[in-house]
Amino acid sequence: MSETARLLRAAQQVLHEHGLLDSDLGNFADPDGRLDIVAAIYRAATGTTPDCFINAPKIARQLIDANELVTDAIRWVSAVLPTYPSHDQGTGIDDHIEHLAFWVLEPDFFLDRCPNTSDAIGVLGRAAQTADACTDIPDLRPAA
Repeated sequence: MSETARLLRAAQQVLHEHGLLDSDLGNFADPDGRLDIVAAIYRAATGTTPDCFINAPKIARQLIDANELVTDAIRWVSAVLPTYPSHDQGTGIDDHIEHLAFWVLEPDFFLDRCPNTSDAIGVLGRAAQTADACTDIPDLRPAA
């Protein structure tokens, strides 16, 4: 099992224990303990959820971006989602963190509702399986 897959499976447990934050306030966590997918991955990797995840998203984003294992895991999750991450034309970089945040807020076409904790746990599981099966992050979305 790859280190990334192990982290993603640990993040599944974190989400199961804490619940999914599905707010559009821009924070990665809330005071009642719920976490978004990115924060669950970070907590699984570090064992902590810093206060800035609740009240200072720019600082939280810097912590996330500084952790290579976390950012790699986030990219795997982004790769298994049925949508594309936003692309910054200036830098040429996809925003995988924003991609995960918006996925939770958008109603699923087939379910006609926004993803819930179980859906997020399932996505983390698919990303873990994909990370185990592949050496490079694939583009799993259908061709346009």
